[in-house]
Amino acid sequence: MKLNKSFVAVLTKGTNKGSWTRVVMPGSADFFGTRGLVKVRGKIDDQPFKGSFIAIGDGTHMLPIKAATRKLINKDVGDSVTIKLEERLN
Repeated sequence: MKLNKSFVAVLTKGTNKGSWTRVVMPGSADFFGTRGLVKVRGKIDDQPFKGSFIAIGDGTHMLPIKAATRKLINKDVGDSVTIKLEERLN
């Protein structure tokens, strides 16, 4: 399913050891129509990616951002990124 959604978010990381670096999408449960896992394809700061939005439980989802992707876009925790969602894969 094609998507045409963009948003800006700050890269954050949980406080627990081994926590993922991620972005949180506000209103994601309403946008996706589910509080479950959502696989997507799109771009992070114009760098292509495939990933999965994971429900947090409060009506939002988080999207883990791999270290390799962060290196390519030269961004880390505390930096803002632009997420462009192009396709839902499930």
